[in-house]
Amino acid sequence: MALRTLATRKTLGGLGLGFQQQLRGLQTFSLPDLPYDYGALEPAISGEIMQLHHQKHHQTYITNYNKALEQLHDAMAKGDSPTVVKLQSAIKFNGGGHINHSIFWKNLAPVREGGGEPPKGSLGSAIDTHYGSLESLIQKINAEGAALQGSGWVWLAVDKELKRLVIETTANQDPLVTKGPSLAPLLGIDVWEHAYYLQYKNVRPDYLKNVWKVMNWKYASEVFEKECP
Repeated sequence: MALRTLATRKTLGGLGLGFQQQLRGLQTFSLPDLPYDYGALEPAISGEIMQLHHQKHHQTYITNYNKALEQLHDAMAKGDSPTVVKLQSAIKFNGGGHINHSIFWKNLAPVREGGGEPPKGSLGSAIDTHYGSLESLIQKINAEGAALQGSGWVWLAVDKELKRLVIETTANQDPLVTKGPSLAPLLGIDVWEHAYYLQYKNVRPDYLKNVWKVMNWKYASEVFEKECP
């Protein structure tokens, strides 16, 4: 996640000459670049969807996340506990949207760059051990994603404590960590309508079927090996 420093207008006065020029710093988040062109995932995901999803939806989560964090900073400085509590839902929703989409972009890759190629090595072996085959795993994930009511995400994760793969779903923009601190996301599929409606209309199962054609298993394998050395 890209970070930059946003300086506020207030200076830190009354702390000596060396501090009078310092500005109160507030870290904010910025939109990460995609590692591929918007149209590079076609025909599985259209360039129009990718551009809107990245530039509009993800950017909106970031904008609102930064706004909520700034409001939280000010509320804490004032000791305004009711506002601090009130802001938690906005921080969770918009911060989660930023976290989830930042993972999602890495989970995808153009076919010419290995998108859709089956996992190998330790992750491939773990999938065979826990689910019997890659095809069986995909069927289970697609079933969970299709059955998820409303908006949310379906995940393939590794439980770092149990050293095993798990399938989880999260509602809205809840990040996977809300399901357990030991869960590390390997793949996350966005099943909000904004991720597929322009191309697949209301037929979410077709989107779930085709997204595997551009799934970046190389990235998932790297995360798996890092989390389960």
